[in-house]
Amino acid sequence: MTPVRTNRLRLGVFLAPFHPLDESPTLCLERDLQLAEFADRLGLDEFWYGEHHSGGYEISASPELMIAAAAQRTRRIRLGTGVVSLPYHSPLMTANRIAQLDHLSQGRLMFGAGPGLLVSDAHMLGLDVGDSRDKLDSGLNVILRLLRGEWVTEHSDWYELRDAHCQVLPLNRDLEVCVASTFSPNGGKLAAKYGAGMLCLASTLYGGFDALTTNWQIACSTAEKMGQCMSPASIRCATDMHIAPSRQQALDEVGEGYERYLDYIRNQSEHLPDSPAHLSIEDLIARDEVIVGTPQDAIEQIRRLEQKVPDFGCLLLLDKNWASTEHKQRSLEMLARYVLPVINGDNVNRQRSFDWARENRQHFTDVISGATQKAFEKHAREEAGDDSSQTTSRSA
Repeated sequence: MTPVRTNRLRLGVFLAPFHPLDESPTLCLERDLQLAEFADRLGLDEFWYGEHHSGGYEISASPELMIAAAAQRTRRIRLGTGVVSLPYHSPLMTANRIAQLDHLSQGRLMFGAGPGLLVSDAHMLGLDVGDSRDKLDSGLNVILRLLRGEWVTEHSDWYELRDAHCQVLPLNRDLEVCVASTFSPNGGKLAAKYGAGMLCLASTLYGGFDALTTNWQIACSTAEKMGQCMSPASIRCATDMHIAPSRQQALDEVGEGYERYLDYIRNQSEHLPDSPAHLSIEDLIARDEVIVGTPQDAIEQIRRLEQKVPDFGCLLLLDKNWASTEHKQRSLEMLARYVLPVINGDNVNRQRSFDWARENRQHFTDVISGATQKAFEKHAREEAGDDSSQTTSRSA
C-alpha cells in the first residue's frame, strides 16, 4: 500500500558546484544563477549554494554572494547557504552577512552551516580539521545568539568578541537554520541542540544511506532529552537524480558529463582503494547510490529514503553538471510533473473522480438520454398545442 505522507515533500537543488577545468568560470557561475531562475519558474521550493576554496572544480567561494545575485533574479524560491563553513569565518561577520542577506532575499534565506568539507581548504587557513566540529558547535552558538539580537562579549582560541552585536537583525525572525549531516552523529546532535534542520548530504552514498536512520534517531533522542521534538519536515535528503523518458536515454545524457566529473574525484582520492573514483556510473546505479533512469526509478528511490526517515521534508538534487543544461532542465521538469505528484498524492482525488465517472458512465448516459427524450416530448406537445390553437382561431 502506498504510504500517506503527513507533510508534502518539497523539491530543491543543491549546487556545490562542480565545473570542469576547461570551461570559463564566468560562464559557469552565470549558468549556476540561471539554473536558480529556472527552478524558481518551475516552482521548486529550495536552492542551495556551497562554499569551497580549493581543488579547481567547486568554484563557489561564497554562497552568500551567489544568493545575493540569485535573490535579484528570483521571486519565490527559498535560497540556502549550503553551507557556510563556520570555522573559516568570524562569527560576528557571518551573523552580519546572514542578517543582511535575509533582507536582500526578502526573507527567503535559509542558513546552512557546516564544519568545512575539504581538508585542503582548512590547510590554506592553517586550521586543524580535528577542531572543526567543535568550532561548528561554538560558532553556531554565538551566531544564533547574535541573530536573536544579543550582545556578546566572549573569547575563544579562534575568535574574540567585545560587545559584538548585529545592528540589523534578519527580516525573518524565524530564520531557518540547517546543519550539515553526513556520516558522523555530530550533525544530528547539533540539529537537536539548536532546533535546526538537517542537511543530509550523503543520503544515498555507501555508508551514508545506512547513517540516515542512525543520525535521525540520534537527533530525535537528543531533542527528547532537551524536552524538544524534531520535525521530519526540516530534514533534507540530498542525492543524484537524472531522469528521461527511458533509462538508456538518461544514461546517454550523463555519460560524458560523469566522466568529466570523475576527473575531479580521481584527482582527490584515486589513491584510496574504496574511493568512488574507481566506480563507473553503471556501478553507482547498481548500488542505488544514484538514479539515472525514469520517473518510476526516482519514485522508488524516494520510497527507499522514506523508509529511513519517514516524511522527510525535502528532496535535494545534487547538481554535478553531468548533463547539458537542456537535459538537466527537462529532468527537473519531469521530476516536478511526474514524480512529486505521485509522492504527495496530488492526483489521488483526480483518479478517484476519473474511476467514479467510468463506473457510473452508463447511468449518466441513461440520465442524459432520458432528459433529451423528455425535451423532445415536451417540444412535441407544445407544437401540437400551438397547432390546435391556430385551428380553433381560424374556425372562430
